[in-house]
Amino acid sequence: MGLPLQIRAFREGRIVTWNLERLHRESEGLHATFMEVCGTHTMAIFRHGLRRVMPENLRLVSGPGCPVCVTPNGTIDRAIALCRIPGVVIATFGDMVRVPGSSSSLELEQTRGARVRVVYSPLDAVKMAEAQPGAQVVFLGVGFETTAPTVAAAILEARKRGLRNFSVLVAHKTMPQAMRALVASGDVALDGFLCPGHVSTIIGSEPYRFLAEEFGKACVIAGFEPLDIVEAIWMLVKQVKQGRPRVEIQYRRAVRPEGNPKALETLHRVFEPCDAEWRGLGWIPGSGLRLREEFREFDAEHRFPLEVEPPRQQAGCRCGDVLKGTVEPEACPLFAKVCTPETPVGPCMVSSEGTCAAVFRYGRSE
Repeated sequence: MGLPLQIRAFREGRIVTWNLERLHRESEGLHATFMEVCGTHTMAIFRHGLRRVMPENLRLVSGPGCPVCVTPNGTIDRAIALCRIPGVVIATFGDMVRVPGSSSSLELEQTRGARVRVVYSPLDAVKMAEAQPGAQVVFLGVGFETTAPTVAAAILEARKRGLRNFSVLVAHKTMPQAMRALVASGDVALDGFLCPGHVSTIIGSEPYRFLAEEFGKACVIAGFEPLDIVEAIWMLVKQVKQGRPRVEIQYRRAVRPEGNPKALETLHRVFEPCDAEWRGLGWIPGSGLRLREEFREFDAEHRFPLEVEPPRQQAGCRCGDVLKGTVEPEACPLFAKVCTPETPVGPCMVSSEGTCAAVFRYGRSE
């Protein structure tokens, strides 16, 4: 093959070596397509050139694993409408600032005088609200099950401190329902999933069981090092060849079948399921989170009346198709031409976990 065949990692105090020939031998005679639905997996796959060392009969595709990327324009537009209200401070993670909405972005609004602040955790936003009692601090709550418990904890802390100037624009989403929608749509014929590592540390392995039992899809929860990903793909291949789809955990050093009960308890105390819109996938039943009635006072949309422009998509941007796995980024006419990390047209090029950004940095064809 002319490519390195050894992958090494440090495990439990020793060096572990994994020979790629094992994967090539195991996959002989098999043609299969596997999708990763975690932005960190996507970036790792391209950064380490793992697609290039895969057997030609195995295909890897990237799915909706980037929470910034799947956030639709309507949510960005609501955040922009909020930041235009006098006295409001938008607190958000860094990637969200540059994501284009229908006609503006938080970054552009910041240059026009809006108060937009980058924070590293929701608790930073709580502290900001406490330190600035004359401002209304709104945290932009974007993310999957990984970040939702931290936002729930921030809301509980704000209530404990009696803060009346802290609220959240809730845009959280949950991954299993999106995976169901992907399989049910039939847009991409998938044989299995590399299940998300970070999300699974919270929810465990049980929520993916329906993929194996109802749809016959192989599932392996993978870590993020090259050895983790290759070993997980090998496990997927074995499941497909044996005709025994199930949910396995490769990332056992961080994921337990039951997940993180404490984090789940906090999440479910504050949030309840709701329908949600995903960029590219549309509205998916039960795939979002909203604040329970007892915490409605912390809902920014409930607190502030908003006039939001009708959402519009950027002309020519195929970010939605990339998120569904139906096209590769290079199929987009804007990719690496009009749309670059310096001048992004769509969120898949903005986010550090976006597929377009990963391909631009590490995976473009020579």
